[in-house]
Amino acid sequence: MRHPRHIAIIMDGNGRWAKARGLPRTMGHRRGVEALREAVRAVGQLGIEVLTLFAFSSENWRRPQDEVSELMSLLKIFIRRDLAELHREGVRVRIIGARDNLPADILGLLEEAESLTRGNTGTTLVIAFNYGARDEIARAARRIAERVAAGELRSEDVDASTMDAHMDTAGLPELDLIIRTSGEQRLSNFLLWQSAYAELVFLPCLWPDFDRAALQGALDEYASRDRRFGAVSQEIAS
Repeated sequence: MRHPRHIAIIMDGNGRWAKARGLPRTMGHRRGVEALREAVRAVGQLGIEVLTLFAFSSENWRRPQDEVSELMSLLKIFIRRDLAELHREGVRVRIIGARDNLPADILGLLEEAESLTRGNTGTTLVIAFNYGARDEIARAARRIAERVAAGELRSEDVDASTMDAHMDTAGLPELDLIIRTSGEQRLSNFLLWQSAYAELVFLPCLWPDFDRAALQGALDEYASRDRRFGAVSQEIAS
């Protein structure tokens, strides 16, 4: 079966999972971390090169303070508990998103994860933290404008490849597949530039219920798609 090189997941539905069981939203987030661990293991076993996870958006800071605090605590627990195992398994961790004004302890943990695993050659786990796609595009455009103003680039040479090189995901394989759980069918300001030709698969299951079977179902759906990238399919052409 044709596997994607780079998949991304919008992990949605933790709160609804908890509400359906009469539990606080924080319990949904805790169960969601278990699903995250299983997803990382499954992707590595399948030989997929890159997994990008939408962990915390730049808009999530507007959630209730107790929920934000719980999410930060879970991030700390995940890195402290799982980082050594990820490192042993050869996983390379990469963080994307804005880093300005992040709490010092969170920023330190993220940088530690990147530094420890930088030389690993297994699956690349990209964690989108404090991330918003519009902000990413604006930051890339600002860096390009600064280089043009400094005489390092000519404005007429700025093209799509220039933008690619200044995005947070520079150097990663093209995004092949975005999976979103919970039945919602939107990208929610996630990887807007990178998703230009990505396949989209929307699953009805809530994120805490996401397992290897759900991942395999999404990969099967991906394999059935005719990816034309704006061209005519081989079947039609023949």
